[in-house]
Order: sequence, then C-alpha cells, then structure tokens
Amino acid sequence: MTKTVLKNQIINKAYIITGPTSGIGYATALELTKYGIVILLGRNQRKLNQLQKAIEHKGYKAITVLCDISDIKSVRNAAEEIMQLGLSISGLLNNAGIMPSKASKNAQGWDLTYATNHLGAFALTEALAPHLPDGANVVFIASAIEDPERKPAKVMGMKGGRYISTEASARGEWEAGGTKMAGVDAYATSKQCILAATLYFARENKRLHFNAVEPGITRGTGLGSGNVPPIVHFIFGYLMSIIPPFSKYSSTPEKSAKVITKVLTDTSGKTGIYYDEKGEPMLGSTLVLDHNFQDRVVSETRAFLSKFR
Repeated sequence: MTKTVLKNQIINKAYIITGPTSGIGYATALELTKYGIVILLGRNQRKLNQLQKAIEHKGYKAITVLCDISDIKSVRNAAEEIMQLGLSISGLLNNAGIMPSKASKNAQGWDLTYATNHLGAFALTEALAPHLPDGANVVFIASAIEDPERKPAKVMGMKGGRYISTEASARGEWEAGGTKMAGVDAYATSKQCILAATLYFARENKRLHFNAVEPGITRGTGLGSGNVPPIVHFIFGYLMSIIPPFSKYSSTPEKSAKVITKVLTDTSGKTGIYYDEKGEPMLGSTLVLDHNFQDRVVSETRAFLSKFR
C-alpha cells in the first residue's frame, strides 16, 4: 500500500463526482484524488472500473458506484449505497451533463436532458444533503448558455433558458421563441434550473456550502453523450476557443478540473457563488438571480419528484 493511499485513509475525506469517465469529469476525478478518496458515480461499469484502476495505479483510492443520474430510482439507490460506505463526505460534485441533438426519454419517460442535468443532480443532492457533515461543499457544473445576454451564446442566436414549469420541462416542452439549434433549449433550461437551485440551496441551508462553476468554452468534452449537435460541438468545442474575443472564455478539461477542485475543496465557507472558468465570481441571467424564480424552480421540482417514490 502506498504512502499516498495511507494519507487519504488517515484524513478520511471522500469526494463524490458524477459523470467521471470522460471530459471535465475524468480530469477532475484525477485531480480530486490528491485530496481524499474519490467516489465515482457513473452508468458504465466498465469505464468506471478502468478509471478506478488508473487512479489506484497512481497510488490513490477510488470507489465506484453504478448510477444512471437520469433515472431517479437509480439516483436514490446510489445515495443509499454511498451512505452505507460510512465515509466522511467532504464534497459532492454534480458534474454529469448531456446535450443530445435528438430528444429522448429517461426510465421515467421524462426528457433525458432535463432529467440528467437538473432532476438527477437535484435528487442526488436532496438525498445526500442531510447526511453530509457540517461545512461540506456541494458544487454544480452550470453553463452560461442559460443567460440570453451572454455574448458568445447571443452571437450564436441562443435564447437562454426557456422554462415554463418543471412538469413541462420533464415533458420536453420549452417556452416559445427559442433557438433553432437542436437540443440547445433543453440544455439551457436544465442548466438554468440547476443554477437557480444552487442559489436557493445556499440561501436555505446554512450548514452546507453550495456553489456553481461555469467551465467555459472547453475543448475536449462531449458533454457525456457523444451526441452533441455537430454545429454546437464545432463552434463551442473548437472555433470559439481560438477566436478573439471569445477565446478569453476558453479552457480545457485539465484547467477546468483545477478550478472545480479548488471550489470543491475550499474551506473558507463561501456559499452561493457562481464561478467562471478562471475561478472568479460571475453573474447568471437576470431571471436566475431572481429569488422568486429560484423559489419557484425548487418548489416545483420538489413537488414533481415527490410523486415518484
């Protein structure tokens, strides 16, 4: 047993990460190993095992938990499995996200993008929050695409989040007047909702710390689906990352991992902050900053999920 693993066991800290087998999640999982045991939540056991072996080969410790974050039943089962590990969870990173070009459904028949990016992350957080120790950090990966005034998105003709209600979103319905780019309205709305929930949780729960990170225009990530709309993948995955003035928002999975890990392992007690790709505080859309909107998204989400026990 290596010295590093012994160190991790002595401090008895553990960090949960969803969607760790590719892109930003993969890079962050590797970065997090320096701070404690990493609990890897993903839907592909083979890829989870490969990552676990890679981490252990470096002398660190990882635990795999099979979980389809889009499936609420799977999320709740995973939360139970994590609690039974008996570890001190210092941080939860809700990283898993998708932006498929074709609408599809999850196990409950809900829009897959909304279920993955908002409902699953929300349900996992609600299930684990009561069991996290005082001062634990909960971080959500957000997206500035939710803001209709964000310059890169605006130039591309994106219209921001198109929220009608949680039930409408679960059905795959978005407010009229959105973009014509396939999958973008669903993605923007799901990210707007989870950002609103982050800011609400920070107001509601003073025992834990809730923050969000916008990872920037990040090359080398497929948003976990392998089915990102080609034009979006090309523009955001490559073109905008090299052309000024948009290149100032550019990042890589490795750079994003360092920013995210810094927020997740922070001990200063900061909460309710939305960080940009450089780790600096930023603002979301006017709508997402509205407390009434935050209250509405959380209350509707809780009411919706309560029907599926």
